[in-house]
Amino acid sequence: MSRHALWWLATVPLLPLALPLAVHTRRTALRLPIAQGEPVGVAGADLPGEPLRLLLIGESTVAGVGVESVDLALASCLAGALAERLRRPVRWRACGENGITAAQAHERLLPLGLAEPADLALLVFGVNDTTHLTTSRRWVQSLAGMAEALEGQGCRVAFSAVPPLQHFSALPWLLRQLMGWRASLLDRELQGLAQRLGALHCVLDLPFEPAYLAEDGYHPSALGYRQWADGLAERLIPSLQRPV
Repeated sequence: MSRHALWWLATVPLLPLALPLAVHTRRTALRLPIAQGEPVGVAGADLPGEPLRLLLIGESTVAGVGVESVDLALASCLAGALAERLRRPVRWRACGENGITAAQAHERLLPLGLAEPADLALLVFGVNDTTHLTTSRRWVQSLAGMAEALEGQGCRVAFSAVPPLQHFSALPWLLRQLMGWRASLLDRELQGLAQRLGALHCVLDLPFEPAYLAEDGYHPSALGYRQWADGLAERLIPSLQRPV
């Protein structure tokens, strides 16, 4: 029996409890706006050398939900962390949309990402595909399509691991367990895809702290984005220091 089938086998008997919880959570959840400001910038502008062109494509975390300004969001924080470690400027762009799945992003956000050349693209997905119950096949196909299109333009591609929904305090305990389990299944598929494509899968091995979440209990706080960005930078640097 596949791991996904086992998840369904465990979940279906719990649906009479889980569905009302999900409906109530959706109705009562605090909804935060995307970060303010233009989703482009340069980190380390005073450093020497040609800027590294960094592109992020993804869901609400790429749009900066959870913080007020794009300067505090993931793309800007990651650009700063990379510039500090590489000792060169990093020009970043963020193509994010709140609530989007990987399949929707393939249609709507990928063309925006391809509009300008990039040296490194980080794809940040998983939360919405977990909660929307996206099939593993559609999940992998959508991400593979984006990665292959970006690589076709000479861009290195990396994937950020699916976030740990079991720690999202906005979700009731039962939903945290079920969605956290499902997120881990999608992340396993993502690791396999990265290996097949020769892309990097960026696991973030950090002890989870409540302060990493914004007031909605669902998106990262400013501290959460910084910690996430630092972890991503540590995993990306070795591949950036190798020749193409």
